[in-house]
Amino acid sequence: MKARAQIRLLPDGRRLHMSDGPIDLIIEAFGVRGEIEAAYGAAAARFVTVLDELCGELQFLRTPSCENGPLPESAIARRMVRAVSPYASWTFVTPMAAVAGAVAEEILESMITAAKLSRAYVNDGGDIALYLAAGERFVVGMIELRASASLFGTTTIDSARPVRGIATSGWRGRSFSLGIADAVTVLADTAAQADAAATIIANAVDLPGHPKIGRARACDLAPDSDLCDRLVTQSVGKLAIGEIRTALDSGVRVAEFLRDSGLIRGAALHLQRETKVVDSEESSELAASSSLPKGLAHA
Repeated sequence: MKARAQIRLLPDGRRLHMSDGPIDLIIEAFGVRGEIEAAYGAAAARFVTVLDELCGELQFLRTPSCENGPLPESAIARRMVRAVSPYASWTFVTPMAAVAGAVAEEILESMITAAKLSRAYVNDGGDIALYLAAGERFVVGMIELRASASLFGTTTIDSARPVRGIATSGWRGRSFSLGIADAVTVLADTAAQADAAATIIANAVDLPGHPKIGRARACDLAPDSDLCDRLVTQSVGKLAIGEIRTALDSGVRVAEFLRDSGLIRGAALHLQRETKVVDSEESSELAASSSLPKGLAHA
């Protein structure tokens, strides 16, 4: 098991890269050198158990969630179930909608349990768990997923705010989407919560039946997909500005509902160079931007 996982320090000497099958993490910790080393050691020790742990309950995790259903055995799987359970009564969702965020949370917890750090993040393919000691902050860039990735906004997360998770979903990402958003970035109290909500909101950014949107059954693209025969987006042609705004508005309504329900703190929805922001009621945490600010985290 340990030989399968790949763990190495990146050339910058600061970030740790860990990969095992479909799981690919970038980690960075901030603090005194000895504490960083202890955090990275704890992360590596926990990481080599993660994939086998998830595979052991994969059938359960690919099953649609239901209210008051049974709980899985492993810690990561339980994080996944807790994150998606608020949606089970009104939409299709499986615990896999929160897998990346839940893995990031679990690895981060192992780090901060083992070491005293000022800041840390675990980035699992764009779904990020954050740790911030008092007075610390991260500035995080929001990226549009295209052949050439481009920054469409930034968010500053400081220790005084409850946000400790950020996640992005969209049809161009590594997972299937039922919607047409290029990217939906969500801020939430945990990474698993952000991951699940980003999936739900991205699915809602849509123009059902539009002739310029290409779709295919998930099972035809990946026979073991938890989405089974649901149609997932494969291409989105050039849309008129009114169509773009209609699709974004559909996602905004869902994002506002989730914010008002306390499930998220904010969201930025992006489609074909148009962006709409749903902020927390207390403050504006997301902002459009055309350039990288100084101090932008690698997360």
